[in-house]
Amino acid sequence: MLTFEDYEYARPNLEELSKQFHSLLSEFRTAGSFEDQSAIIEQINKLTRNYSTQENIMYIRSSIDTNDTFYQQERDIFDEMGPQFQALQSEYYKALLATPFRKDLESKWGLQLFALAENAVNAYSDEVQPLLQQENKLISEYAKLVASAQIEFQGEILTLAQLGPYKESLDRAVRKEAMSASADFFASHESQFDDIFDQLVNVRHQIAVALGYKNFTELGYVRMDRIGYDVQMVEGFRKQIRESIVPLTVEIREAQAGRIGVSELMFYDEPLHYKDGNPQPKGSPEWIISNGQKMYQELSRETGRFFDYMNRKNLLDLVAKKGKEAGGYCTFIEDYDSPFIFSNFNGTSGDIDVLTHEAGHAFQVYSSRTIGIPEYIWPTSEAAEIHSMSMEFFTWSWMDYFFGEHADRYRYTHLIEGVLFLPYGVAVDEFQHRIYEQPELTPAERKAIWTELENTYLPSRDYDGHPYLEQGGFWQRQGHIYEVPFYYIDYTLAQICAFQFWKRSLDNFDSAWADYVTLCKLGGSKSFLELLKEAHLQSPFEDGTVQDIVDSIKHWLSENEPT
Repeated sequence: MLTFEDYEYARPNLEELSKQFHSLLSEFRTAGSFEDQSAIIEQINKLTRNYSTQENIMYIRSSIDTNDTFYQQERDIFDEMGPQFQALQSEYYKALLATPFRKDLESKWGLQLFALAENAVNAYSDEVQPLLQQENKLISEYAKLVASAQIEFQGEILTLAQLGPYKESLDRAVRKEAMSASADFFASHESQFDDIFDQLVNVRHQIAVALGYKNFTELGYVRMDRIGYDVQMVEGFRKQIRESIVPLTVEIREAQAGRIGVSELMFYDEPLHYKDGNPQPKGSPEWIISNGQKMYQELSRETGRFFDYMNRKNLLDLVAKKGKEAGGYCTFIEDYDSPFIFSNFNGTSGDIDVLTHEAGHAFQVYSSRTIGIPEYIWPTSEAAEIHSMSMEFFTWSWMDYFFGEHADRYRYTHLIEGVLFLPYGVAVDEFQHRIYEQPELTPAERKAIWTELENTYLPSRDYDGHPYLEQGGFWQRQGHIYEVPFYYIDYTLAQICAFQFWKRSLDNFDSAWADYVTLCKLGGSKSFLELLKEAHLQSPFEDGTVQDIVDSIKHWLSENEPT
């Protein structure tokens, strides 16, 4: 049996790949029937899957160990190669959109493929290829800078992820020291973070203008495949969050201050929810995985098979270690039909969140892996996050396995953390809108905007005089802003959908779970709003959707506050 260690990496030969692509495109353009064109699409898909496979193996191995010089060099090469492959895909999509057999192909492959193809064409031209390569290099520079963090703390050298448990310490002085140490790392590299982002904003604006857009905001929506909704609808959603969620977060923070016994809640108090400590998993990473396997076997036959597959093939790299990139992700290695989960376990409840969140992504892509077209393996990002966030709630009944007598505390905290996240998530989104609509802003002006947004969306936050954070530097820790612009509203839209699954699962678990599995199997074959209809979920853009969720959450919290 092949495991991840056995998966072969071979850098794609771009010259040979280009020849094969162009040969197939020539056949596609001259094909005399829908059947012939459909067969050629299958061959093009095979080339695409192989390129994606090698890119993902490289990315995983380079992010597991940023000190591995071979894969770091390969990553640099892919930064150059990626836009060149994008050019090949753009040619294919142009041919696909122009075919006289389009209606027949739409009938076989679905309308969503053509919507995605149109966005891909509108997001690329050969003119911007050098700029795209420059953008990739800057993104990698940011990731490497964050991963380089070696923080002296209480006689140890720690990564940012390894500081996590100290941020939840019962000792307020330790919490403050840990949160400050994390912020101090970013403050000490502030000019580098400023410079990287300044260059990113500039190059992205250049790309957008060269492609005929007013600014990068317009291009950002195309890149993120915002199909069926627009800037105004997103703005309306943010308004719902301001009006319905922000007041609830103020209540939650006031109650939290009382629970942990502080008169004023400071930023370093926010991670602690109980005076005698947050619920923590009661075992090692190996113990967590073992209980995770038991949980997924009991949840459903499908999830049991899926998690067993992940374990047997070593498709989990979960523990924080030096040289490992920050954060967590799930990706898919297409030629091996393998999801892969990357994270940084650090002994906090976040380890269990990863086990459910990233496994939600992995279960979705495992469920749609035979869908037959690369573009549909994943849905667009706001839909993809429904799978991950909803899995966090569907597994609630099994939290006793991890937290024992504190499982009720975990569930309570998990729900309020979901609420508390929403204002921050839309603040990140609004920040990006304002930044890219004013690309000439200075670093100081950008930070002033972030401070303004914090005052609007996070009115309870108090940085206790930390100069870097007081001056609006907190956003620099949010990798999405640097690496995947406009990928953040997705989490908030998905959270509202996940809350709906949570509510439905309390009333009728089997019905909610059946709709969830259906959603996973559909992959990315439909747009976000179409997928919501298939799963019997209400659109977050509809007025009143957010308030309905707030009413349900407030009622549950009032009935279930743990001791």
